Amino acid sequence: MPSQMPYRATTATGDVLDFRFPLHPETGSPMRVNQLVSQLLATLDRELKLLGEVGNGDVLQAVAMTLAVRAAMIHAPREQTAQLAFELARRALEAGVEAERSSPVSGRA
Repeated sequence: MPSQMPYRATTATGDVLDFRFPLHPETGSPMRVNQLVSQLLATLDRELKLLGEVGNGDVLQAVAMTLAVRAAMIHAPREQTAQLAFELARRALEAGVEAERSSPVSGRA
């Protein structure tokens, strides 16, 4: 099982972000994780276009709350799932800090 998952995201402005996300040792399918990340981001982008003006802080708060709800839905001790979600989020955010950003080249045809 790979210990990292590369992931490339392209922003609405054309910036490219290259991540190397650490994977939990018990990750069942890195391919499914990659697909879920892509689908969640696509859904979020689609919904934000429909909602109109939404602050970045509001988006981050909603995503964090969604993680909390999803963790609480798991049939396991809540402290255990909350700790797992916290650790996974911390490691993913650290990967975000280290992600390489490349901006679109001006004047491209």
